[in-house]
Amino acid sequence: MKTPQGLQPLIDDGLIDEVLRPLKSGKEASVYVVRAGDQVLCAKVYKDMAQRSFQTRVQYQEGRKVRGSRQARAMGKASKFGRREQEEAWKDIEATTLYQLADAGVRVPQPHGYFHGVLLMELVTDADGHSAPRLGEVELEPAQAEAFYAMLVADVVRMLSLGLVHGDLSEYNVLVAPDGPVIIDFPQVVSAAGNNSARAMLLHDVHKIRDYLAGSAPALASLHHGEEMWALYEKGELHGDTVLTGRFVFDTRRADVRAVQASIEDARQEAIIRQQGREAAEEND
Repeated sequence: MKTPQGLQPLIDDGLIDEVLRPLKSGKEASVYVVRAGDQVLCAKVYKDMAQRSFQTRVQYQEGRKVRGSRQARAMGKASKFGRREQEEAWKDIEATTLYQLADAGVRVPQPHGYFHGVLLMELVTDADGHSAPRLGEVELEPAQAEAFYAMLVADVVRMLSLGLVHGDLSEYNVLVAPDGPVIIDFPQVVSAAGNNSARAMLLHDVHKIRDYLAGSAPALASLHHGEEMWALYEKGELHGDTVLTGRFVFDTRRADVRAVQASIEDARQEAIIRQQGREAAEEND
C-alpha cells in the first residue's frame, strides 16, 4: 500500500521497513500494521488538532504534569506555542503510560518507542495470528465473562495504585487475546490525584465494563468494585495486588447542609478578622 505521510519519516530512519495495511481509523488516530525487520507491529499515527473531533481534552488534561514552567505558563495562556506544547503532550502521554503500565504488569500492548509523533507497539493477535477482535465483537460464555471481568478489574486496580485512571474504558478499547483481555487507547489517561473528575471517570470505566459483561454473566451486575477500589485509594490502602470483594456499603446519610453553611460562614468571618488585623497593623506602621 502507499505509505501514509506520517509514517514516511520512520521508513526514512530505518525504524520500520514497510506498511502492510491499515488496521483502524478513529477520531484521534489512525493505526497501521507495519513490518520492522522480522517483527510485525502496530504504528499509531495521531491526527492533527484541526482534524480531530474529540473536544473534551481539557477535562482529561487537568492535573497532568508538563516538562517545565515555561510550557505550563504557555498552556495556561493558550498561546500558539502553548497549544503546540499541549498537542505534543497529548500525543506523548500514551507512550509514557504504556511503558509505565507494562512495567507494572498491566495487560497492555508492549510499546516499542515513540518516534516523529508515531507510537510503535505490539500487534495484539488472536489464536490464528490475526488482529485480535475487540471485546464488543466476541460472544462470551458466563464463566469466561466473569474471568475477563476479574482480569480487567485487577488491571484497573494496578493502574489506580499508580495514580492513573484510563478515562474512557469500554468494550471498544479492550482487545481479546488468546490468554485474556488487553486494554488499549490511553491518550486521555488522567491523574487520579490531580483531576477533580477522576473518581467519576473511574466509576464510569468500571461500570461500563461491568454492565457490558453482565450481559453474558448477570451476576456481575450487583458488584461494586469501582466504589470499593476508590475508597481504598482515598485511604492510601490500595496496592497493585489488592484483592477486592466487589461489596461496598453506600453512605445513605443525608448531608447536614446547615452545618456546612455554618462552617463556611465561620471561616469567612475568621478571614475578615485576619484581614482587618493586617490592615490595622499596616496603619500603625
